[in-house]
Amino acid sequence: MDELDTELVRLLQTDARLSNRELARRLGIAPSTCLERVRALTRRGVIRGYHADIDLAALNRGVQALVSLQVRPLSRAVIDRIQGDVARMPEVVSVFVVAGGDDLVLHVAVPDLDGLHAFLLERLSRRPEIAGFRTSVMFQHVHNTVLDRLE
Repeated sequence: MDELDTELVRLLQTDARLSNRELARRLGIAPSTCLERVRALTRRGVIRGYHADIDLAALNRGVQALVSLQVRPLSRAVIDRIQGDVARMPEVVSVFVVAGGDDLVLHVAVPDLDGLHAFLLERLSRRPEIAGFRTSVMFQHVHNTVLDRLE
């Protein structure tokens, strides 16, 4: 990653809808050079895709929470199975496998507190491999959409 690649990634993180021509203009390079740089970054796995930033509240999912899970028996197979199962649940935004006292952390978004309560009781507490969970309701969420290259 040189300075040009870093700036290209920064621009795409800021607005992934920029055309190749506009990217090239902002970078001061030829469109063909820009296109090849984007393709190379994609091949190398730096750019994994392009996504829309969605307002969860606008989708009637205004209550967000972090749910920390403890899993038993603790094994890779159980963690992988739970991770896959919860990732497919419509309430779950993200799944993190973590170290420490908890095994997984879920970022969930639901319409209201009753929806969160139902998710916890009807979806999670019925799973025998989930030994326990803790829930933290999020009041605010700030997401850094532009990551600078770390040296």
